[in-house]
Parts: sequence; structure tokens; C-alpha cells
Amino acid sequence: MSMTDPISDMLTRIRNAVRAQHPSVKIPGSKMKRHIAAILKQEGYIREWSWTDGVEQRQGELEVILKWDGEANAIEGLKRISTPGQRRYARSNDIPKVRNGLGILIVSTSRGVMTDRAARKNGVGGELICSVW
Repeated sequence: MSMTDPISDMLTRIRNAVRAQHPSVKIPGSKMKRHIAAILKQEGYIREWSWTDGVEQRQGELEVILKWDGEANAIEGLKRISTPGQRRYARSNDIPKVRNGLGILIVSTSRGVMTDRAARKNGVGGELICSVW
């Protein structure tokens, strides 16, 4: 059975792992998911991520190691913004702030996947993938 929204599946798996207080989560991989994981690591929402190549016809696997501080996790919430049924785009000056700048918005631009701050700084808009706080 094919999956209609793999990015949403990734966010849901991370959200469920946080709620269940798991130390890590394994996700079927793709290039976009690797870019999102790299941004989450860069912004301090996860401790680490690793990529395992698939064998023969299997796709690779992404493992995300969550960042815990005692009982609290660095990720309080994840929300998918642009979905396959309703794509959401914004110009660089129209990109909204998440929680008054306390969270990040991941944007897919013509210059690659980046945070909302980087997109505003570079003056590029694009598809609003998800918000993390």
C-alpha cells in the first residue's frame, strides 16, 4: 500500500515517540526527510540522526535520536502545514513566525530546504512544510 504523505508520517512518528518517551525512532527514509532531520539537529530539537542505506530494492532508513532533558523533550509540538491536498506557499516577506519566533518553520525553497529565518534572510519564499516548537 502506498503512502500519500510521507512527511506527515515522519512527523507523526516523531510526535508519537516523544509522547511515549522513546529515546529514538526509525523512519523509512527519503532525501527530503534527511534535510528535515538535518534542520531539526541544527536547530537543537533532536540530538542526532543517522542514515542506513537499503539493501537491494529496499529504501533507506532514517533513525532520529530524540533530545531529552530529564522528563522534558526539546520538541513540544510538530504541525504539518502544506499537505498533498492543499499546498501552502508564501513569499519571503509573508512567511509567518511560529510562536512569536520561539519555534521554527521549515520551508522548501528553490535554494533547498531551510528554516523560516534563513528563507527571510535569503529573500526566498517557497512551500511551508511544517512548524516545530
